[in-house]
This record gives sequence, structure tokens and C-alpha cells, in this order.
Amino acid sequence: METKWLLDFLSLVDTGNFSRSADARATTQPAFSRRIRALEDWVGATLFDRSAQPIELTQAGAQFRPVAEEVLRRLLQSREEIQQIGRSTESTITFAATHSLSLVFFPRWISSIEDKTGVLRTRLDSNQIANCVQTLLHGECHFLLLPTHANVDIQLPEERFSSLVVGHDRLIPVSAPDEAGGPRHHLPGTREAPVHYLAYAPSSASGRAVDFMLSHHPEPPVLHRVFDTHLAAVLKSMALQGRGLAWLPESEIGAELASGALLPSGDDSHVIQTAIRLFRSRDQLPPAPEGFWAKLVDASSASP
Repeated sequence: METKWLLDFLSLVDTGNFSRSADARATTQPAFSRRIRALEDWVGATLFDRSAQPIELTQAGAQFRPVAEEVLRRLLQSREEIQQIGRSTESTITFAATHSLSLVFFPRWISSIEDKTGVLRTRLDSNQIANCVQTLLHGECHFLLLPTHANVDIQLPEERFSSLVVGHDRLIPVSAPDEAGGPRHHLPGTREAPVHYLAYAPSSASGRAVDFMLSHHPEPPVLHRVFDTHLAAVLKSMALQGRGLAWLPESEIGAELASGALLPSGDDSHVIQTAIRLFRSRDQLPPAPEGFWAKLVDASSASP
């Protein structure tokens, strides 16, 4: 059964005339008649009394009429709803980001952009770094926001993906204060008194950056790894409780540093520079994300 057969049927109900309905449906009368006959064959009953002038519905046709009207109404309504979803989806700019960047950096960053562009329709999926990378590799988001470090590979080949630096941060070793007001856990530590170390899980980019720094430091700290997690927010909570020392993004602990709830627990040689990068596929994106990217590139080019 074809949708146009239902439209033909309702047109003939309205006009009561094959010739006028054929004109209204932009077809020839023989073709129109064949389509009405095809509908009747599909239904299994004669729908029109052709001996009457104007043509009238049979009892079967009268019963079929509200069915045809409802089917067409539901089809057209569903098509409009689906088209609206499609338009909405095409205009939505989708991001994936690590939990840490999702909580603090992304809201500030996107708000600063919207101050210039107006409110954007966006969606953010937050996950661990490996899952975020897979999301971009599989084409499930337009952009990927990640903290990157000079000595940590993100596994996104440059021939397929491009990126822009959209922010900077630092991983700082911090600890809660002790009774005397100094850091409870302070680098470098000794064999007799190793520093309790609150660590990122090894698979995280920040964890690998810290591990690289520790393994290449001219005077490696003596650490006792007492806790692991993927989440910087959890490390922050544990550090505030005095459980150990953690390398935390400076952007996420400004209030705690200002209040003295957390204290720097090492020197500049223990600080790790972070570049926050926005990655995308080099393939063409839909108009909304392409326009967003173009504005970022222009702003980047205009920066001194």
C-alpha cells in the first residue's frame, strides 16, 4: 500500500469525480483510476460506487474513510515531529570531556564564548579520557575537550584530527595543612617518612603526566601510593581530609588555596603545565559545529 493511494482516495471522496481528482493530484485520469483500483485490491473491497453521479462511497468505503484520514494524519504528524528532531539535532553542538573539565572548565569556557555569539544549543557527555577519545573516534560527538601534556600521547592521529588550545592550567602538588600551618604532606619525602600520595588512575592523562614528571625528576620524591581514582574531584576531597598529597588542577582549587584549606606542597619543579585542547575530526561537520569551529579559529588567529 502506498501513501499516495490514500491521498487519491480522500481526493475522490471530496470531488466525487475521477477527472477533477486526477487534475488535483497532477496525474492522468487512467493512472488515477489504476491507483484507486490498486487501493481497492489491497483493501479487498470496492470503495466507490461508480454508477452514482457524483461518485459515492460504498459501505466499505465509508468505513475505510476515517481509517485513511487517521493514518495520513499520524504519518504527517510523525514526519513533522521527526523533522523537528532532525533540525534540533543538526543545530546542537556536541562535546565530550573528562569529568574534571566538565565540572569546572567547560561551563566557564562555553559561557565566555556565548558572551560573543549568543546562547548556543550544546550537549556535553562526561566520561573518562579513554571513553571520551572513543566517542570522538566513533563520530559520536563533534568536539572533544581534553587536558593535554607535552609528554603524553592522546592517540588521535593528526592526519585525521585537528585541535586548538582553548585554555591553560597547571597540576600543582597540594596538601591539607598540619597543626603548625604548613602542608601536612610535603615533597620530597624520605625513605623513613614517604609522602602519602593520592594518585590518578594510571590510564588517565593527568596520571601519566604526573608519572612522567616523577620518573624524570632530578631528585625523585619518595612517595607511598595510598589511593587511586580517575576523578580529580575525589582526589581533592581526599586531600582536604588530610589523607595525602595530590596533583590537582590549579583552576579547581583556587578557593581552597586562597583560604588555606589546601597548601602547595612542592616547588616549581613539581608543577606540571597543562594545555586544554579542543579536538575535532578533519571531516566536514554539520553547519552549526563548523560555524562554531570557524569562530574559534578566527579568535585564535586574532590573539596576540
